[in-house]
Amino acid sequence: MPFVAGDALHLPFADGACDAVTISFGLRNVADVPRALRELARVTRPGGRLVVCEFSRPVWKPFRVVYLNYLMRALPFIARRVSSHPEAYVYLAESIRVWPSQPELAETLAANGWARVRWRNLSKGIVALHLAERPV
Repeated sequence: MPFVAGDALHLPFADGACDAVTISFGLRNVADVPRALRELARVTRPGGRLVVCEFSRPVWKPFRVVYLNYLMRALPFIARRVSSHPEAYVYLAESIRVWPSQPELAETLAANGWARVRWRNLSKGIVALHLAERPV
């Protein structure tokens, strides 16, 4: 399978050229998420599939509180001491904190060209796999 670099808002493929599309830990970095989801739908054939792997929200509230404290306090603190680029970790923590929950992202997928949207939590919801299909 050839790999092709491209802009998520302007994919270098014809309409319906792909049987499946995926994006991992990148959707929250796209400038216009709804537009990127529509672009992914454009290049996917009817009945084709989407898989989005992205950071998400832990589902058990006590764990979510601990995780967010780690993410917003401990991770940047550690990064300032060991990384040559600590601001990247501050961005990482903030981008995860403001990212929509699993149901919110599912709604965004459904509103932008995808059907049969569902998700599966990994690592107690720290990460989620969102699955969807392009309507036939």
